[in-house]
Amino acid sequence: MTLKSICVYCGSRTGDRPEYAEEAARLGAAIAGEGWRLVYGAGDVGLMGTVARAAQDAGGDTFGVIPTHLVNMEVGKKDLTRYVVTETMHERKKVMLMNADAVVVLPGGPGSLDEFFEVLTWRQLGLHDKPILLMDVSGYWGPLKALLDSIVTHGFASESLLDFVQSGADTAEVMSLLRRALS
Repeated sequence: MTLKSICVYCGSRTGDRPEYAEEAARLGAAIAGEGWRLVYGAGDVGLMGTVARAAQDAGGDTFGVIPTHLVNMEVGKKDLTRYVVTETMHERKKVMLMNADAVVVLPGGPGSLDEFFEVLTWRQLGLHDKPILLMDVSGYWGPLKALLDSIVTHGFASESLLDFVQSGADTAEVMSLLRRALS
């Protein structure tokens, strides 16, 4: 059986609710518990650091990818199973997606949105067919889901766009969706 890898996009901050970090920790531990590899942005700050430390604490394989200009700002976590430094953000995103079987998006800011929209666009264009899941902790992604609905309603994308994104409220729901998608 081939090692499954889950790319997690998330904030370099922890946000304003403790449940964001709690779910990030649960997700990291759950990924490791499945025997899957965590692929993420290699930072040791915010939700990024939380998900990675939890995966490591649970004995998981970790693959971090960070661009040179963020090594200091995001405190590059060099004690990962694999630590890759890229030249650009675009290279980072490409390496992360190409080394993953599925994508989970935890709460995050503009960077997480950039990553989400790039993988969604690539999926829409047929460049990959990997599952994309939003972890909608405390309804965080509600406005994003409403925006996607609006894009379709106003004719800027076909309804199939909505089929490319699944949503779970917490780690248990997201892990259930991942198990089904990757089986």
